[in-house]
Amino acid sequence: MTRLNRRDLLKAAGAVGALNLAWPLSAGLSPAQAREAAEALGADYDPAPFTLGVASGDPQPTSVLLWTRLAPEPLAAEQDLPEVVEVDWVVATDPLLRRVVTRGTATASATLGHSVHVPVSGLRANTRYWYGFTALGRTSRTGRTKTAPVGAVASVRFAAANCQAFHDGFYAAHRGIARENVDFVVHLGDYIYEHGQVGGVPADHVRDHEGPSVFTVADYRRRHALYKGDASLREAHAAHPWFLTWDDHEVANDYSGTGGGAPFMQRRAAAYQAWYENMPHRDAGASALPDPEIHRVRRWGDLLELTVLDLRSYRSAQNLADGTILGAEQKSWLKRGIDRAPDSWHVWANSIMLSQLRGRPGGSYMFTDQWDGFLAERKEVLGHVHSSGLEDLVVITGDWHSAFVDDIRTDFDDTSSPVVGTEFTAHSVTSGAYSADWNRTNGPLMGAANPHLKYFEGNRYGYDVYEATPERFSAHMRVIADRRDPVSPVTTLTTFHVDRGGAGSYEDPATKNSPAQYRRD
Repeated sequence: MTRLNRRDLLKAAGAVGALNLAWPLSAGLSPAQAREAAEALGADYDPAPFTLGVASGDPQPTSVLLWTRLAPEPLAAEQDLPEVVEVDWVVATDPLLRRVVTRGTATASATLGHSVHVPVSGLRANTRYWYGFTALGRTSRTGRTKTAPVGAVASVRFAAANCQAFHDGFYAAHRGIARENVDFVVHLGDYIYEHGQVGGVPADHVRDHEGPSVFTVADYRRRHALYKGDASLREAHAAHPWFLTWDDHEVANDYSGTGGGAPFMQRRAAAYQAWYENMPHRDAGASALPDPEIHRVRRWGDLLELTVLDLRSYRSAQNLADGTILGAEQKSWLKRGIDRAPDSWHVWANSIMLSQLRGRPGGSYMFTDQWDGFLAERKEVLGHVHSSGLEDLVVITGDWHSAFVDDIRTDFDDTSSPVVGTEFTAHSVTSGAYSADWNRTNGPLMGAANPHLKYFEGNRYGYDVYEATPERFSAHMRVIADRRDPVSPVTTLTTFHVDRGGAGSYEDPATKNSPAQYRRD
């Protein structure tokens, strides 16, 4: 086999001016050659068969979901494995897995890509656990997880990430998340991107996708495996339990879950299956093939209620008078939850911007793929928040590849309408934002056009860390120095606070002189 060298690949890419002409993960290579090519460009994998690592998700007081997937050749369309493989799992209270609290065996079948989803029960609340898997005579890395507490809770700390285009940089942000002292992680969507190669000189794209747009289960499996070839992503999964929602690129750009003909519905089913196979997601269904149900409510003791929303699966086309982004059943479910909400912080995990966003004073909405394309439903939901008396609402959002802080009003065009919450839109992990020149010009225009907008910063990449106590909710914007550097350092750009029982946010005095393209005084 001809060995591939990263320096030679990048040199060739620079000579032709486009990485896609030199990128070797394409038709004609064996799975082993494809993996070697990926590793030459910076990817790596855990030892087989647990190449994609381990993860946990959906923590509850007595239960957590454990995940792994057997993929000896991660970039192969089909794995050279038996139809069914027995996988042993163990949960312990120490990193060496000696103080075992429970163990068992699960089956990994070819039908679901040899993935394993183990809903472990009988655990103690608010407790750290470690776990691992064994199969085919090999043992996985050890993962760490935590169950949710019950009763009185003094504080909770969690991270949120979104939009991690593989071709746009390394996952130094996930390396940072892995090292954070957090209770859990929320991923807000665009975990993968479905399109083909983007090209560009190495200064623009340090790595690229392995081929054209993806359509089949095998295609989506390869794409997920390519993304998990970033060691920092696997590390973040192994370090903390995750809650997950999705946006559009897990399937196709700007898609509507209820639109499209048979070919698209087949593509969506393939994407959903591969997503489930590769995520620590607790599925509510009992069918042989998953149709993942994303929306759910989870509580972190008496301090925080997390509502995870699915803004893709049930939506109609945008810009319709009677359009829906939630779908009728999810909207009814959300409104019932608002009516029954406990006295706590209420956090909505929301994949696309809820707040109104006009590009300039008197101008049109910038993007109607977000809630701006579903005006009547947004007004209905926020009106229900107000009429129910719900307080202490914080919405955490991804998608925009830039950071925003907004007051949430029942009517964004009426500055006298009540403020019912705060929205924090986080920087992307890697996905490209607008240029610094665009941000400098348009930040003030967006501020003038949107009186509810308090802050905008679009020149950086990273993640948010949120911290809640009974008195205050804080958002720490954590940013990396350079997405081309896999070990780029992480710093805090700025911090915003929301006081319990108060309306709206305010910037911490210690960080309010940090760089931004718009800041409302």
